[in-house]
Amino acid sequence: MTWSEMQPLLTQGTYDTLYMVLWSTLVTVLGGLPIGILLVLTDKGGLLQNQPLNKVLGVIVNIGRSLPFIILLIFLIPVTTAVVGTFIGPTAMIVPLAIGAIPFFARLVETAVREVDHGLIEAVESMGGGIPTLVGKVLLPQALPSLVAGVTTTVITLVGYSAMAGAVGGEGLGSKAITYGFQRFETGFMIATVVVLIALVTVIQLLGDGAVRLLARRGRTA
Repeated sequence: MTWSEMQPLLTQGTYDTLYMVLWSTLVTVLGGLPIGILLVLTDKGGLLQNQPLNKVLGVIVNIGRSLPFIILLIFLIPVTTAVVGTFIGPTAMIVPLAIGAIPFFARLVETAVREVDHGLIEAVESMGGGIPTLVGKVLLPQALPSLVAGVTTTVITLVGYSAMAGAVGGEGLGSKAITYGFQRFETGFMIATVVVLIALVTVIQLLGDGAVRLLARRGRTA
């Protein structure tokens, strides 16, 4: 396979991968952020202390994290079909990608929020600040660098998940690698796909690290 033949396939595969990853990241953050915060607030000593709810959330998150993505992907085919109308294609893959990543990101959020100085939390409580004030003015701003690092890690994880999604019709670089690199024994195309994936992950990591450093610097000067 020549470069002129590979280029359009790699371009389309990269576009489909970015499409799946960006949309699933958005859904993951919207779903995982409140769950992670709730895991902290409902824990023992939290402002919303509720051990039964905390245990239930913890079990759900742990189950979600323990399932290999390829198994979860197949298990969720009926759900994906019900939501999107099909289980094939980049749009359909957003459903299992997000469901698979939400528990992972929720734990990262929980860890980031637990690192916030407890003295700041006590100060807000002593001034009569409620949950919205605590979350919006203290927890999220103070944990922001760690949260951005968590988002970066999650995006990179989703890139890997999206490649696996290619095994069941998810399109993207994973699908192209399986169809052309593996099934047609095009070693050159397989190598090119790997290089594109490495470059993609490297760029995401560099952007994430840069954002974390910038936020940390602003935090020190604030």
